[in-house]
Amino acid sequence: MFGLDNTVLAFIALATLSAGALAYGLLFTSIENEKNAGKRLDTVKRADTDRAVIKASRDRVAEAAKRRKSVQDSLKDLESKNKSRDVTLRKPPLKVQLRQAGIDVTMERFYLYSVACGVVVAILVFLAGVPLLVVPGAFLAGTFGLPRWFVSFKRARRVKAFLLEFPNSLDVIVRAVKSGLPLNDGVRLIAAEAPEPVKTEFKRITESQQLGLSLPEAVMRMPETMPCSEASFFGIVIQIQNQAGGNLSEALGNLSKVLRDRKKMKAKIQALSMEAKASAVIIGALPFIVAFLVYLSSPSYIMPLFTTSTGHLILVLSGIWMSMGIFVMRKMMNFDI
Repeated sequence: MFGLDNTVLAFIALATLSAGALAYGLLFTSIENEKNAGKRLDTVKRADTDRAVIKASRDRVAEAAKRRKSVQDSLKDLESKNKSRDVTLRKPPLKVQLRQAGIDVTMERFYLYSVACGVVVAILVFLAGVPLLVVPGAFLAGTFGLPRWFVSFKRARRVKAFLLEFPNSLDVIVRAVKSGLPLNDGVRLIAAEAPEPVKTEFKRITESQQLGLSLPEAVMRMPETMPCSEASFFGIVIQIQNQAGGNLSEALGNLSKVLRDRKKMKAKIQALSMEAKASAVIIGALPFIVAFLVYLSSPSYIMPLFTTSTGHLILVLSGIWMSMGIFVMRKMMNFDI
């Protein structure tokens, strides 16, 4: 009985195994197809993911290229505009020079002051006992030379004062932008609170905006009244940020750092060239000092230079030759940063 049970159990086990093998054989093809379908599905998903990543990467590269091209086009446009503007700003008309110097007078009044200055200089030269032939020259120098020199002096001093305060004003704008204020509010803040002449220049920007100009266009006009490259840098940064976008606070912060570095470089060059300037001053003053000492010691020896036509010719030629030397030394000592 026990043997019969074992035989039945073995038969059942074999039948079950055969049925399982038969079922596996029948279902093997469908199972394999499902596995292959799953593999193909995973492959398609990975391919889609890779294509999405590649497309996103291509889009980023295309966007960067588009932005780079936009910046390059903006720089070319600004460069062409600056070249056309430099023709008039390098040697601006007298009316523009008066605006750049901060002198608020009309052209008629300036010419009136120039003629009055020439008359005063001519009278002083005449009262000093100079020959009458020199008086017309003194009048021309007082009319056309001295007033224009004064305008150039005021213009240079105003630019120097602007460069001294401009980086601090940029830092104020950077802090205002980082705190969430619009750029226009930062510009108005400088126009209201900054020292002169920065205050006046930014007031012109706000007034131009009130007349209908956009902020980049108004800023690009700043070099017309403030003839320095730093004002052009500021206009270029605002123009590029307006066209291509980007982090404005970072761009203005970098500009402020560049302006401070330029200021340090100018101070360093001025310190290094101070010895040469002192030598040039000594060399330039030496002929006058020697002539004065010779006049004190032996007046009859040097007076023919001032009383004879030959002496006058020698003085004129010496003055021309000395002026050429001073001009060459000035060019060797002055560096444009």
